[in-house]
Amino acid sequence: MRLFKSVTVGAMTGLRIGLLTLGLLMSGEASAEVCTTQSQMAPADRDALAAAARSLAAKVQANDVSGLRAATAAEYAKDFSGIGDVVGSTSVRVKSGTPKVEQVYVLDATQLKPGANGAASDAQFFCSLNRSVAEADFLISGLAPGRYGFVMVDVPDGSSPWRLSFLLRQDQGQWMMAGFYPKPLLAAGHDGLWYWTQARSMILQKEHWNAWLYYEQAEILLRPTNFIQSTHLEKLKAEQTTAAPPALSEGVSTESPLVVKGADGMEYRFTGLGVDDSLGKDKVDILAHLKVDQIGDAAAARKRNSDAMAALLAAYPEMKKPFHGVWMFAEAPGQNPFATEEAMSEIH
Repeated sequence: MRLFKSVTVGAMTGLRIGLLTLGLLMSGEASAEVCTTQSQMAPADRDALAAAARSLAAKVQANDVSGLRAATAAEYAKDFSGIGDVVGSTSVRVKSGTPKVEQVYVLDATQLKPGANGAASDAQFFCSLNRSVAEADFLISGLAPGRYGFVMVDVPDGSSPWRLSFLLRQDQGQWMMAGFYPKPLLAAGHDGLWYWTQARSMILQKEHWNAWLYYEQAEILLRPTNFIQSTHLEKLKAEQTTAAPPALSEGVSTESPLVVKGADGMEYRFTGLGVDDSLGKDKVDILAHLKVDQIGDAAAARKRNSDAMAALLAAYPEMKKPFHGVWMFAEAPGQNPFATEEAMSEIH
């Protein structure tokens, strides 16, 4: 199994960390394993998982990195570098709160077979919610056979509401940590359902760019980790796709950039467009990635970022109202990104 740490550069794109290689699967090669939701599992399993997660959450609150490492499955504890910073930054936000276990799942992959090349396989867990048509699906790549649990622990009464999600693996009867996924539950003081509702209102007002970005923020807040999908998140994504303005019908990527021409005729190629709440203002920022050939000196790079912001807002002026400002990341091959942020009132 290939291990990884995922700590974002700066605070621009949120906080994620995992000890397993976990991701969305794009093929149908994985076999479905067995998922048991908390309403279906034996009380002993539910209580043991909840107790293990509460213990881990308490260690995060106390910034007890060595304690977390001791409570981590051996093969994942070997490489714990970088996790201390994540635990430390999370601890500040949750240390005064009372952890509350929200959801518990048992993910049984004991019958998972290795791939044809002997490598760890991909695993799918389809979890029916309350015996209804609604589902929460776990799509995990590179998973070793075993019995796993996934627990979401909310800390609603800290400095701001946060969720600490843990992937656990049962080793010799003990639940040990195999993945840690902390994230805030609010952005600019609002939760994911608020952004979802606002996006729908924006569609009625023909503000499709704003709606598309608010759907993006709603998904960020409502998705516990990137390897979980659900019926509700699929509905949200379908609404976002339907609401997308024509220029975003194919998404925004390196292969399909959003091209905007400035007042001076300069073309700016945006390879990513999203939202960011790292400044903690009363509104979230727009986050844009700009493709450039060279970063250049700082003064020229800063001016280019400012000009790109102005061009983006001139092309789509509706975005000036519901956002605090714009983060611009200029990105050139083989060079560190050059990032600047300006409030809407500063962009001309």
